Amino acid sequence: MTDETCQWPGWREAARSALYGPGGFYLRPEGPVGHFRTSVHASPLFASAVAALLRRTADEPGTSGAPAFVDMGAGRGELVTGVLAALPADFPVRAYAVEKAARPEGLDDRIAWVAEPPAGVRGLLFANEWLDNVPVDVAEADEEGVPRLVLVGADGSERLGPPVTGADAAWLDRWWPLKEPGSRAEIGRPRDEEWARAVGTLRAGLAVAVDYAHTAGSRPPFGTLTGFREGREVRPVPDGSCDLTAHVALDACALPGAELTTQREALRTLGVSGTRPPLSLASTDPAAYVRALSQAGEAAELTAHGGLGDFGWLLQRVPEAAGAAGD
Repeated sequence: MTDETCQWPGWREAARSALYGPGGFYLRPEGPVGHFRTSVHASPLFASAVAALLRRTADEPGTSGAPAFVDMGAGRGELVTGVLAALPADFPVRAYAVEKAARPEGLDDRIAWVAEPPAGVRGLLFANEWLDNVPVDVAEADEEGVPRLVLVGADGSERLGPPVTGADAAWLDRWWPLKEPGSRAEIGRPRDEEWARAVGTLRAGLAVAVDYAHTAGSRPPFGTLTGFREGREVRPVPDGSCDLTAHVALDACALPGAELTTQREALRTLGVSGTRPPLSLASTDPAAYVRALSQAGEAAELTAHGGLGDFGWLLQRVPEAAGAAGD
């Protein structure tokens, strides 16, 4: 590796170091919740809906016995904690939080804190806003329309590098072709591979990825790479001071038989609709009306157009014969 490539790596290498290297953004004690808010933090209704999905999955053929719940990119365990709280006390479950950061103090003893998803389990693997933080390289078409790797300095400044070649070039041609000079794309191949590996750990059950997403025909012309710090969108700088995130080409991640939908539609099938309670309840049971009204407001945020409701959901069913070996 030359001094030039050390000082000007591609975005994938730079983001990996900034997010997950020593002192990286995702290894900080405060965790992601200190900088941005996900559906998990917006309302406990989200964890309740995931718990309902786990119960449905447990009732499907091939997932008999105590099902597993695998929380990919678990942060500080907020989702898996909420799911356990929403399940009936007698519901058998093996809970796993997959996270690179250290186990938080006071976490429920029932939760196994692991660096990689367990292999050969049956149940529900759930990746909420995980794939958008799998680092990827960025490509930009030069003046002649040739896709080139975007190199980045420690201060976030950029320059064009060599032409994109090999598997990355093939991915661009298939999923996000760049035609116009100045157009940009995030090369999602590493995310496709990470998702396939995660799905492959299931012996049987359902894998779900939830994220900021786009599909073919609606790719943003200049990409989506950005940063977040303390609740605000900021210029992406790979120095560990901010989150580095880019929307996910979920259609590229999808394996055969997958279903793509929106969070709005997915949550509605799980009973989260945002419908206001009838006014008649206010006169017969005012306290219940206030509770129901509050829940309706939370549900409306989770399913809102132009907001969390537009998130993509990728649902990948894993039949018994196709899952990973082991137990």
